[in-house]
Amino acid sequence: MDTLALIKYMEILFKTNSKFTDKEGKLFIPKILESIDKIDIELVKLLMSDAKAKEQFFMKIDDVYVLNQNDLIEFFTMNEYFNHSFTSYTNKIGLIKKDNFIKKFDDVVLAFPYKDCVLEGGQTKDDEKNNEVFYNSIISRDEIDRLFEPKVLTNIKRFDKDGEHEVEEIIEDDNLIIKGNNLLALHSLKKRYVGKVKLIYIDPPYNTGGDSFGYNDSFNHSTWLTFMKNRLEVAREFLSDDGVIFVTLDDNESAYLKVLCDEIFGRENFIADVIWNSRKSVQNDTVISLATNHNLFYAKNKLSLDKNDFRLAIDESKFKYDDNDGRGKYRTDPFDAPQIRKNLEYPIENTITNDIYYPPKGRHWITTESEYNRLFEDNRILFGQTGKGKPQLKKYLKEERHKGSVSTTLWSDLDTTTNATKHLEKLFGEKLFSTPKPENLIQRIIELSTNKNDLVLDFHLGSGTTCAVAHKMGRKYIGIEQMDYIEDIAVERMKKVIEGEQGGISKALEWKGGGSFVYAELKEIDNFKESPIAKLNKNMQYLPIHDLEDSNYGILEEEITINKKFYGFDDE
Repeated sequence: MDTLALIKYMEILFKTNSKFTDKEGKLFIPKILESIDKIDIELVKLLMSDAKAKEQFFMKIDDVYVLNQNDLIEFFTMNEYFNHSFTSYTNKIGLIKKDNFIKKFDDVVLAFPYKDCVLEGGQTKDDEKNNEVFYNSIISRDEIDRLFEPKVLTNIKRFDKDGEHEVEEIIEDDNLIIKGNNLLALHSLKKRYVGKVKLIYIDPPYNTGGDSFGYNDSFNHSTWLTFMKNRLEVAREFLSDDGVIFVTLDDNESAYLKVLCDEIFGRENFIADVIWNSRKSVQNDTVISLATNHNLFYAKNKLSLDKNDFRLAIDESKFKYDDNDGRGKYRTDPFDAPQIRKNLEYPIENTITNDIYYPPKGRHWITTESEYNRLFEDNRILFGQTGKGKPQLKKYLKEERHKGSVSTTLWSDLDTTTNATKHLEKLFGEKLFSTPKPENLIQRIIELSTNKNDLVLDFHLGSGTTCAVAHKMGRKYIGIEQMDYIEDIAVERMKKVIEGEQGGISKALEWKGGGSFVYAELKEIDNFKESPIAKLNKNMQYLPIHDLEDSNYGILEEEITINKKFYGFDDE
């Protein structure tokens, strides 16, 4: 039952009991809310007597039906906005306390118009502006269920060094690039990939007014938050228990998205806001020149992470000394550390100069005296390269290589968007994006959070950087992009990667090419955008899987077989 029909249906049902109407026969909402709060027997009987109301507002646990008070209260406290969009949240954006009457626990959440709604976001071109209906998660359950039903995959093909090939089956180890609405694609893939993704990286539209986010301008800010909330909620289900997500964005929405992510992933699972120096040049036409981007970093379950796994590869160039004693190259580190620990304060004699050293003020030695003596006997202590300085510790490359180095929250040593723009210009001969991300930014994120053969997901694929880097680094990947340029840019870029293109991180990794990926599209209903129904509901343009074998849609027999295997009902 659609939204407006459900509202009318419930109005008629409640008007059958005068207890819930006023003298004029209109619904008396305060009385209904009071009855819901008290779990009034007449109200429960009324709802239980009607099959549709019972299905909508009760949960069945074994043989017992339990009234969902929260859903029923929210249903009767909806405010109507434009375009038949219904929402129980006010049209102010800000931090609120959840109402104790509705929510039985105390927490801080981010409230914004349409927070309780689903926005499909069907834009396929950068310059396209959409005014779409927001589906409320309670009163539009039927529409949302239809919206999120898996969609038919079509135009499926495999690419490798020998070109394009037909596909018989999409297997677990295949790399995937999918064209279609990213929210619907995520829901289509969810069952197959739930709990299997180690890293999600996204670089979503920043809602700056000049980027590709062009939805419902009357509520552009809250629309963007709804857009992000819908996608992040389902994306979280893809993460393995030790999986993580990075979201790159600028100052425009970072504060709001941080609070929204705290709600979705849990504040306790926030790891860091990593600042990336994204621009070196200075803008003279602004108050303060923007030079950085945020990278919000969350874990699905922070307790499942091993901090020792989140390490960067060692910088071998710093290991520049060699005593030719068979141990290989080493670097020197200070032998003192911050803070004061009395058991780590002792005299150290330079046996060459006979000078006596103590830790500098406010610091201590890094080991006990007995451990220092052991290190000294093992020729691991150095008093500077001249032998006349304070004590230093030798760190050998072959011993340190596997340990890696700890990342900080400031990344100023990476390429910028300018470097990334030049890379794309070299690949395609023209400037394609205003703020593309450089490959070594994605390389660092992948290096920190994954191992070889782990699965990486990017559902705002754009120019294809995430898939390109994952491919070169030996990770599996899924890329999703709904914009029409996916075939001309992301897919073509991945073909070049397979051919061995030498931009970005290729030379550093000694990339020679190889590998493969599968491309597929969510099946659009032919001529849908020109049809009368499109004017009423733009959210029905993709073919649901239950219509896979409907001859009216002309799905090829081979594609029917692939879809059945992919969605796991080939033996049904």
